[in-house]
Amino acid sequence: MIATCAATRRRGREMSTRIVAGNIRLKRAYEPASPEDGARILVDRLWPRGVAKADAALDGWMKDIAPSAGLRQWFAHDPARWDEFVRRYRAELAAPERQDALRDLLRRASLSDLTLLYGARDESHNEAVVLKAVLDEMLGRA
Repeated sequence: MIATCAATRRRGREMSTRIVAGNIRLKRAYEPASPEDGARILVDRLWPRGVAKADAALDGWMKDIAPSAGLRQWFAHDPARWDEFVRRYRAELAAPERQDALRDLLRRASLSDLTLLYGARDESHNEAVVLKAVLDEMLGRA
């Protein structure tokens, strides 16, 4: 479900559109931390340009859950390649070596709110969207 923070906009503070489902949220790494974020985990393989580590307010950086370097480079955030990117990234996430990282994210989501941070400009076509969908499916929220 896509939820716009309309109440926040009415109060005069701009807030971006975020995808929200239960305890798992998505947010660009360039947006400031907020109390409703809960645990903030960066899920990009590369550190977002221009973001100081001290300002990121991270609880973790899970590079290994991100798409492989080859897949990331092939996709290049091209929306025309989105469907194939989703298929390939889901296959990578299904690999046994990724299961511990997925379980860790699920554990964090069960303890408190969880925000998956990403650096991409496109809020609809990035690895965090796919990762969140997989986590929601694992939680039975598909």
